Amino acid sequence: MRELSELTGTDEPAWPQLEAELRAAKVSVEVLAADPARAAATLLQTQVTVRSYLGAFLFHTGGALVDGGWLRVYGSPAAHNDRRLPGLARINGYPDEPDPAWRPAAGLVVAHDVLGGAFAIQGGTEEETGLPGRPGEMVYFAPDSLRWDAIGAGYGAWLSWVLAGGVEEFYEGLRWPGWREEVPGLTGGEGLSLYPPLWSAEAHQDLAGTSRAVVPLGQLLGLGRETALQLDGTDPGFLGDV
Repeated sequence: MRELSELTGTDEPAWPQLEAELRAAKVSVEVLAADPARAAATLLQTQVTVRSYLGAFLFHTGGALVDGGWLRVYGSPAAHNDRRLPGLARINGYPDEPDPAWRPAAGLVVAHDVLGGAFAIQGGTEEETGLPGRPGEMVYFAPDSLRWDAIGAGYGAWLSWVLAGGVEEFYEGLRWPGWREEVPGLTGGEGLSLYPPLWSAEAHQDLAGTSRAVVPLGQLLGLGRETALQLDGTDPGFLGDV
């Protein structure tokens, strides 16, 4: 396990560029302040340097609420007991003390959306993890198909794409009139459950006609996993612990 000084004392840190992208984002972004001590602990367990976008984001932020909170990108635990967004360590079940033997089961979950979708960094080969894509590639568990899809980019390119407004195209067909009024009032631990559910033909035909209820995000993720098992016998695996 590399020491904290090795992870932070690197040439060409990514934060200046990432901070500029956060300030110039094409979508609304609220960046939460990080607790410095817990940010250091998160970086140490994740074992990435601040030269990477992931390392810079973890070390300098308590996460971000994107597009009114539609997308929640996890950083380190937020400062001042800000409970709107859990930290990446909690989402992935990090050990209480840095452990060089610990690894995510399949992929590192780095973001959730309000619909129960999960973004993760592929942690190995497809044969090893059961997730599509190459090691280090971003993958997405889609609540409308109940399967993982490879994004075709790593974390840094994905985050830049999000900040450049890519979420608008990505979620086209999954947003209804008035969603901007419904989403901002939710906390990072809440999501929206739709009925008929997103994966049904009825929802695809008339998304605006669905009824929506605020539920714990963990419940929404659990329902997605259970439904995937029931419908096609495929277990999507770990979707994050919210």
